[in-house]
Amino acid sequence: MPAPPTARNPGPICSPARKPSCALEANACGHDFHHIHRVRTLALRIAAESGADPFLVELGALLHDVADPKLNATPEAGQRALREYLDGCGLDAGMRARLQEILERVSFGKELDGKGALKSPELQAVQDADRLDAIGALGIARAFAYGGSKGHAMHDPDSPPREGLDQAAYRNGKSTSINHFHEKLFKLKGRLNTPLGKAIAEERHAFMAAFLVRFLAEWDARV
Repeated sequence: MPAPPTARNPGPICSPARKPSCALEANACGHDFHHIHRVRTLALRIAAESGADPFLVELGALLHDVADPKLNATPEAGQRALREYLDGCGLDAGMRARLQEILERVSFGKELDGKGALKSPELQAVQDADRLDAIGALGIARAFAYGGSKGHAMHDPDSPPREGLDQAAYRNGKSTSINHFHEKLFKLKGRLNTPLGKAIAEERHAFMAAFLVRFLAEWDARV
């Protein structure tokens, strides 16, 4: 029987045959494995400062998009893929429950329905890293990549940003890439959990705000 996974011996979860990136490697909407790697790297930086369990943080970062409804044919298909993956990972029940809490609560959309329970340090680290990758220069690039993949317009002055969205409206409604800045990206700075996450967000948020000013000036042919 193989040894159970630990931080030094992650076991089958890191086996090439069980690589969680396979469904994401060809993704062109900003949720590729480069995104996963950046979230992993940043989450581990945050974990080192906050005292979160680095092994659990790393697993959460690597797996946080596997069941994402945006990346699966149905929400049920995503949950099934994640469940099948975890069944073969050799985690004990306690570790698996802690990991599943991270994966179930990491997304921005989940919080739109007002679910505000206390967050573990591990959830805070993974969530902050994922949200930081959605803002700044990378956030801008990912917003347009995702919008283009869904056939959304870059900008439509006659379509204002949507307000008061719940999770269903946020995920299913039609929007534009510029409206996405207002509907999500500009809100992320105020939804971070850790001191390091909040510090990094300040510069990324400012860069994004400056970009939008310039974009609208060029859209209106003022510069």
